[in-house]
Amino acid sequence: MSEFALPGAGHGTHAAVLGAGSWGTTFAKVLADAGCSVALHARRPELARAITATRENRDYLPGIRLPDRLRATEDAAEALAGAEIVVLAVPSQSLRANLTEWAALLPAEAVLLSLMKGIELGSTKRMSQVICEVTGAPGERVAALSGPNLAREIAEEQPAATVVACTDHGRAAQVQAACHTPYFRPYTNRDLVGCELGGAVKNVIALACGITEGMGFGDNTRASLITRGLAETARLGAALGAEPTTFAGLAGLGDLVATCSSPLSRNRTFGERLGRGMTLEEVQQTTRQVAEGVKSCRPVLDLARAHGVDMPITEAVVRVCHEEVPAAQMVKEIMSREAKPE
Repeated sequence: MSEFALPGAGHGTHAAVLGAGSWGTTFAKVLADAGCSVALHARRPELARAITATRENRDYLPGIRLPDRLRATEDAAEALAGAEIVVLAVPSQSLRANLTEWAALLPAEAVLLSLMKGIELGSTKRMSQVICEVTGAPGERVAALSGPNLAREIAEEQPAATVVACTDHGRAAQVQAACHTPYFRPYTNRDLVGCELGGAVKNVIALACGITEGMGFGDNTRASLITRGLAETARLGAALGAEPTTFAGLAGLGDLVATCSSPLSRNRTFGERLGRGMTLEEVQQTTRQVAEGVKSCRPVLDLARAHGVDMPITEAVVRVCHEEVPAAQMVKEIMSREAKPE
């Protein structure tokens, strides 16, 4: 636990975190450090027992001691009992199946907070839309957290900021208070659409940055992809009614820069291995962590096409990941596009 706490931050709040991967465990630590009592649900009983016995999630966050206010359980009903904030931290493509299983256990008035950064395959729905559809919860009870939040750095209590997005400012403020610590600074935002899109598309752009990194290209290439990637994210956001300023903030540019630049980024690292010539299947066999952009790139592109939005970097990533187009061909296609004003 942190050496000092912010007065009155999360004290007295009970939170349940469903998903004990690196980000779910890290955010459970943040909530506990802010003064909440936290139940962390791990699907594997052996992982829950190990966390309880050692105060450490050695599978995903080795070396990080977890606070005493945090308890782990494999029983979802036990984790959810009395929760005022329910945090959903599972891979985006498994959210619907997991929520269907948990829906009857969710407390009726709890804020449902998504940590997931993806677009659902097939439906092209954002995670908040999936949550509302499966649970029947009104939109104002659903929030999303997004920003430059690499799990390991936050678990080590390196200073970071984030955005809590919800159409209901009161609920956003409730989550803000529950996760505000000396090392983790949350801001509120009513633009749920923009924050979710920023989080989902940045994973796709990070794959492209990783691919070019693996091919041996440098900072100019990465900066160009980040800038043009932000432009195509903003175009999609405009078509879906997001606020343009969101993409200049933490959930847009901030998250994009961190994910495209850091070796801690799963998507960038995954892309780098593709750029070195490994196949999708070979890279998937080398990691236990989920690179959300690999699966989300197709529904992001489907969403863009449905709204007439041009997203050439996203299209190129889809071609490399799912159509077996060589990385060198991807770069050639992007660079040979028709010249136009910025």
